[in-house]
Amino acid sequence: MRLHTLRLQAFGPFAGTHTIDFNALSTDGLFLLHGDTGAGKSTIFSAICFALYGKPPGNRDLLLRSHHAPGDLLTEVTLEVSLAGRRMRIHRIPQQMRPKRSGQGDTPQKPETHLSTWAIDDQGQGRWDPSSKSHQEAADEIETLLGMNRIQFCQVVLLPQNEFTKFLHADAHKRRELLGKLFHTDRFSFIERWLHDHSRATEKDRDAARGDVLRLVERIHQAAGPDLTSPHDAPTPDDPETLTGPARTWAQALIQASQADHLQALTAAKAAKEHLGRHQTLEAAAHQLHQQQTAHTTAQQQLDQLQEQAPHQDTLRQRRDQARRAQHLAPLLHAAATAADDHTRAETAERTAREYLPPEHTALDTTQMETTEQRVRAEAAVLTALLPEEDTVRQLTADLERIDTERQDFTTQQSTAQDWLEQEANLRSALEGRREAARQAEEESNRHQISLDTLSGRLKAAERRDAHLTQVTEAEQHLTVAQGATLQAGQTYLDIRRRRTEGMAAELAADLTDGIPCPVCGSPTHPAPAAPQDGQPTRADEQAAETRHDQAKDAQDTATTALQQLREQAATAIGEAGDTSLADLKTQHATLTAQLADTLEHAADQRAVEEELLVLDREHTAMTQQHSTATAGLSARNASYDTLTGRLTELEAKLTAARGTAPTVTARVDDLTRSADHLKEAAEASRILAAAAQTLQHRTSEAAHAAQTRGFDTLPLAQQALLSDEELHTIEEEIAQWREARAAHTAVLDNPELQRAAAQPPVDLDAVTAARAAAADDHTQAVAAASASQKRSQDLTSLVGSLDATIQRLEPLEQAHSTARHLADLATGNAHGTRVRMQLEAYVLAARLEEVVTAANTRLNVMSEGRYTLSHSDEQAARGARSGLGLEITDSWTGRPRKTDTLSGGESFFASLSLALGLADVVTHESGGNPLGTLFIDEGFGTLDEDTLQKVLDVLDSLRAHDRTVGLISHVPELRRRITRRLHIRKDPNGSTLALKTEAAD
Repeated sequence: MRLHTLRLQAFGPFAGTHTIDFNALSTDGLFLLHGDTGAGKSTIFSAICFALYGKPPGNRDLLLRSHHAPGDLLTEVTLEVSLAGRRMRIHRIPQQMRPKRSGQGDTPQKPETHLSTWAIDDQGQGRWDPSSKSHQEAADEIETLLGMNRIQFCQVVLLPQNEFTKFLHADAHKRRELLGKLFHTDRFSFIERWLHDHSRATEKDRDAARGDVLRLVERIHQAAGPDLTSPHDAPTPDDPETLTGPARTWAQALIQASQADHLQALTAAKAAKEHLGRHQTLEAAAHQLHQQQTAHTTAQQQLDQLQEQAPHQDTLRQRRDQARRAQHLAPLLHAAATAADDHTRAETAERTAREYLPPEHTALDTTQMETTEQRVRAEAAVLTALLPEEDTVRQLTADLERIDTERQDFTTQQSTAQDWLEQEANLRSALEGRREAARQAEEESNRHQISLDTLSGRLKAAERRDAHLTQVTEAEQHLTVAQGATLQAGQTYLDIRRRRTEGMAAELAADLTDGIPCPVCGSPTHPAPAAPQDGQPTRADEQAAETRHDQAKDAQDTATTALQQLREQAATAIGEAGDTSLADLKTQHATLTAQLADTLEHAADQRAVEEELLVLDREHTAMTQQHSTATAGLSARNASYDTLTGRLTELEAKLTAARGTAPTVTARVDDLTRSADHLKEAAEASRILAAAAQTLQHRTSEAAHAAQTRGFDTLPLAQQALLSDEELHTIEEEIAQWREARAAHTAVLDNPELQRAAAQPPVDLDAVTAARAAAADDHTQAVAAASASQKRSQDLTSLVGSLDATIQRLEPLEQAHSTARHLADLATGNAHGTRVRMQLEAYVLAARLEEVVTAANTRLNVMSEGRYTLSHSDEQAARGARSGLGLEITDSWTGRPRKTDTLSGGESFFASLSLALGLADVVTHESGGNPLGTLFIDEGFGTLDEDTLQKVLDVLDSLRAHDRTVGLISHVPELRRRITRRLHIRKDPNGSTLALKTEAAD
């Protein structure tokens, strides 16, 4: 980079327009910028930085506009500079407020950038070719040519000694911040952060898997219970190594223990069941024996009571024998009548029961109704098994409704995406058309701008032409007046001289004194001196007239010269502007300006179109993804819908066939159950009716036979012969009851089993029942224990299977996290066994710092006469601090390294200056090797003694050997005496000014 000229206007403390000729200033290769504090020395570099990058160093946008400048004078900076062999002119106008062109008040002035390149045409004539008006394009091109960004430029081209003194004395963290910005090592920080985040992510996955293992271990603990133990230690969160293989071993041992416990429980349940069976048999036998003993005792007691009634029964038999023979048939006749009544009631009940039967069952007999009842109940049982299928149908219906809703959503998304994608081509075509129109408008605006610049030059030339022609007319008039005045002054001077010559004797006589010789004749006596005439001019009058004549001639010569210059300027302006009138040129300029504004407005649409195309690309990606997702989702839902529909159709067909005419299977089951109950009732009534009919037939036959035996031909005849039926019936009934009871009790007593039972001791039912209840409780507990052990074994098997799957998932996660953690620790310098806690970025910067130190020692060796040598240190920092960016300085007088903060002020200055120059060399090489033709060094020289200052200047002179120009910014008077090329910045209440000095100060 080589600076040529810098033009400032209303910039910072400079109120007017100032131009700095760096070509003249840097003739000796070393120049000085000096002036009072606050005059604006640093503003020069700020203006250079603003011209190159559009921003000053740091963040000083609010200080660009000069507070001293008039409102109608825009803040502008123009820099001519050679970059990578190309001479460029950069003209920038920052954003600011300016007076409105019409009306009162201010209006915003938009920022402008004009980049031009010096080119030589075919005829060998040089011209400035416009290159770009885009802020971004200009910034990109300049940064590419310089090979460094604004921060690097400000750090490398302007060497602020205070900053590098801080860098010299700073800790590793501060050095890292500066070097990181200069060498763009943030990508290594990104790698560190990515490795750290990846380690955290793998740790999170691993911890989640560990948590799953621990939760399964806890569930296995709960399932195993306190009574089930394993010979192996259980996994614990304190020892993660137990969560994999040892956890499997522990869980498998629990399963084996559970299975063994289940076998023991089954054996115990079987033994308890056998024990319960024996006690149940004993209890049944005891109850039977008790019943037999009770029956025998009761029969004996009843028989004894009946035997006591024997005399009374003899009396009753005598009364019966005395009754009429016909009355002997009364019981049979009564029994026949009773059987007839029972038969009538049975017929009514049977008829009523059949009324509840369906028509197809009303004609069935008893056996058929029982068979039908069994068939109906079997059908109801079959249908009862189908009741869960109705719940399945309802669930399938709900699932189909949900899937259909999801299909509609996916169909809508697919349709929306498809419609958008079909319309995308038209949208993209329209946007590309707009972009092409904007590009053409930009090219046309460039042509308009070139034409407008040319026309602006002609317009200014025309304004000068017209002004010069007016000035020529005025100058010709002024020359005519001056010529007249010269002629008049010459005539007056000649007249005065003639008159003085004629009166010269009187003028000489006026000076004669008696006794003093006459200057003409030498006589000391003057008898008749000549007398002066009236109005005689004196020597002073002649000299005054001569002076006026000379002044008139000078004024005439000046007017002649001015006229000649004006005529030459007018001729030049006419050559530049041509013969076109100023009004026509203004009209052309206004038309071209309007055309330029119109094309710029259309060209400005290019950025908006590019953004809209980016948005369109993002929407295309989103819609393509949406279409793909919706298509896949719709396909999956259609498949699920078809599967569920087929299953639902099959179930509905099955249930439709099962429920028949009933609305539901449940209703069908209820109908069949009621039909079975009615069949059962009707069959029972039919059976009762058949028994009643058989009884009626039997008793009627018996009564008829008895009547015939007694001499009655028919039953009606015997009934007609029956007298005192109630009385006879009562006697006969009592006799019959006594006889029957005695026979019954006698039969009971004659039963051999009852006799054997009565011979045995009485049974203790309470003891037998208690023993059976205890056996039942033992059996229940054994069955419950066996069931619990079976469920525990099943639960443990399931949980251990889940545990094994979780451990299989945990093991690769453990390995992945171990690898990720090791890499992250390596990148951050925290790995086990690491000698130096150096992060990856610091490691890279340490290599750069070594290069900077090597380059710095080249200058430091000269400035310190070989005494001091900088060295980079990566020793372990104290108290766990980060290492890798340490600096030490070795004093050859002692041979020992020491800290850089032990240097004196002057030593710190040239050490930090060496660092700054070394850093400039390294950053320049890092940025592509583009040479920096100009460097600025700001302050710090006041700390140097005379010899050291001379050595520093010798080092700076060595930079000139490499075709570099060095600008010093300093207050030190000694520098003003040693450096002949100086730029003096003066501070004034109305704004600072510049003055170029080309000789040493006194």
